[in-house]
Amino acid sequence: MEKQIELPTRLNLDKPRWDQSKFAGRLKHFFNITDPRNALCSENELDAAKQLIEQYKLGLEPPGTREEQLWYAQKLYMSAFHPNSGEKQNVIGRMSFQVPGGMLITGAMLQFYKTMPQVVFWQWINQSFNALVNYTNRNADSETTNKEIGLAYVTATTSALITALTLNSFTKKAPPIVGRYVPFAAVAAANCVNIPMMRQKELINGIEVYDENGKELGKSKKAAQKGISQVVISRITMAAPGMCILPVIMERLLKYNWFRSVPLLHAPFQVLAVGASLLIMTPTACSIFPQTCTMDVNKIEPELAESIRQQFGDKISKVYFNKGL
Repeated sequence: MEKQIELPTRLNLDKPRWDQSKFAGRLKHFFNITDPRNALCSENELDAAKQLIEQYKLGLEPPGTREEQLWYAQKLYMSAFHPNSGEKQNVIGRMSFQVPGGMLITGAMLQFYKTMPQVVFWQWINQSFNALVNYTNRNADSETTNKEIGLAYVTATTSALITALTLNSFTKKAPPIVGRYVPFAAVAAANCVNIPMMRQKELINGIEVYDENGKELGKSKKAAQKGISQVVISRITMAAPGMCILPVIMERLLKYNWFRSVPLLHAPFQVLAVGASLLIMTPTACSIFPQTCTMDVNKIEPELAESIRQQFGDKISKVYFNKGL
């Protein structure tokens, strides 16, 4: 039997491996959990990772367990299980699926943006994908009914289609390069609708806020507003480089006869280029703001702030909450 290696100190597997108060620490963390290879892990691998973490927290990990095994288990767990509910997320909605899913859809939107059927189809596919991602990565403390999810999905998808078709009609006589930016404009506008709509329950009822030790203090709508606005900024930032730089590259390449003569390569090229961008921008955009967000007590709802002061006096100056992704 392999001799168990004593770990110098017990690891805190409830928190990310790296310091989340610094951008560099958040970037390392999100490179870890948005790794596209995580999406290929089997259900058994994910369940085994969860089981190892639970065993370790109880001090019952198998003999011979090494530190790197525990960190790898945490990587899989955090990439596939919701931080609030602990439930396993659907694979398409996970952030580790952003690169393969996003590169296919975004690449297609950039390639097929000229005719109305193309715009309608690919914007519908994109917003359906985004709606699932937004719902999967919401703050799970707020329950949402199927009716609310359906209404949010229809509203977000419709707004994207209207934006894309309207912009397309305005740019028909503009230079080709202008038309190539229509997909990004539609995506940015739709994100401003899709995310708040899919997480409307948080805005209506508020989300749970906690003290630094994880004790529930109440629900705050202002915390939800701050968290969701940060997610909107992150998502637009995530899409911007690929969707804004690639049109310029495509216009340059189309000036070369060799590239124009092989149109079958245009779509694969854009898909791969978007994939390369998302591989970097997915963790980068997720790292802009800490996932565990904070607010000063004096900036939340007055009645909640007063309740906290009555219970704890001046001991609590900040509240903490999960902003989602």
